[in-house]
Amino acid sequence: MIFQKLSKKQKQVFKWCYQPDSYALICDGSVRSGKTAAMSCSFVHWAMKCFHKQNFAFCGNTVQATERNILMTIQQMTDITYYYKLKYIGSKHILTISGGGHENYFYIFGGKDESSYKLVQGITLAGVLFDEVALQPESFVNQAIARTLSIGNAKLWFNCNPDSPEHWFYKQWIQKADNNKSNILHIHFDMQDNPMMTPEKIDRTKMLYSGVFYDRYIKGLWVLAEGIVYAEFSKEKHVIENYIPENSDEYYISIDYGTKNPTSMGLWCLKQNGHAIRIRESYYDSRKKGHSRTDEEHYAELEWLAGDLADKIRYIVVDPSAASFIECIYRHRKFRVYKADNSVLDGIRDTATLLHLGYLQFDKSCKDIIREFGLYRWDDKTQGDKVIKENDHAMDDMRYFVRTVMWRTLKQIRRGEKI
Repeated sequence: MIFQKLSKKQKQVFKWCYQPDSYALICDGSVRSGKTAAMSCSFVHWAMKCFHKQNFAFCGNTVQATERNILMTIQQMTDITYYYKLKYIGSKHILTISGGGHENYFYIFGGKDESSYKLVQGITLAGVLFDEVALQPESFVNQAIARTLSIGNAKLWFNCNPDSPEHWFYKQWIQKADNNKSNILHIHFDMQDNPMMTPEKIDRTKMLYSGVFYDRYIKGLWVLAEGIVYAEFSKEKHVIENYIPENSDEYYISIDYGTKNPTSMGLWCLKQNGHAIRIRESYYDSRKKGHSRTDEEHYAELEWLAGDLADKIRYIVVDPSAASFIECIYRHRKFRVYKADNSVLDGIRDTATLLHLGYLQFDKSCKDIIREFGLYRWDDKTQGDKVIKENDHAMDDMRYFVRTVMWRTLKQIRRGEKI
């Protein structure tokens, strides 16, 4: 029933765990390649066939992400629900699966930071599936692995999209597997390995990424992020003049707040078709001006920027660390305030997608953000994906706007819906 639907590599996932010397499986590669679904299904079948009354773990970047990516996937699989009964206790994050005379317990853990290793201490596990392992800290992964050492036939399952070749998981696991120095199987997936991906879906997915994100999420390569962050930006494509307002337009202001560092504010128009235009901006560099602004002075600048559109602004998106300035805006009772989503790499990826597809434009008067596009660079002197913290203030306020306001546009683009 299951094998009739699978690609060659997905069938390999289902077979490897029953081989005598198998210990760990790594599936990496492009997005939408079918690796997570195949691993989740085969992990459950293996656990239920080989064990009874044992503990297992699904580990992701957060509990919520693991519930979304793994738990919901399993609950919707007829190849699981046909054979087994599933009962999930959300308050304890425990999935009990029973069937065929066996019952086992699957705990859900989130490894979001270095302190997360404490969450898995004290439990004995017969197997662990690490979903998006490249997003999890090494200390958390190592602790979860340590919990399997007392079970002789325990196995490890890893999946991820590629990151930097300096990433600890690439060096510690993938390179060892590729050098044939261990009993680790490494399977590299691309979108053609997912039977559910039609040529049209593949082409649509390819359109969503550019630059380093295309290399990683489409080609499935472990490559460095280097050079200009937003190589997609061009003045010919993205800079406009003579913005014409429409009655259906929505307006927002995004703010990267600084005291010693510059404060950047952008006034955005979100069109009904999902496109956004930065129609004007304010950029204050206290070092160049010779003195810092108070919160009240920044607020006066905010009102100036809003100008004749003040009554039409839906809300202000502010750097979440700017507590005193957020409070200042609240006190004036004129604008609604949202704390920005400050996910740096996710924000850069989403902004790159919108630039690549032409969903972001900038009035030619917005000289500071246009200037920063040419200066905003990846830091190639550090491990992992980091940007140089210079010439990044308008870049940051744009990222806040994208992640906090344009999520619906991004969601519709990824679904292939017309806006």
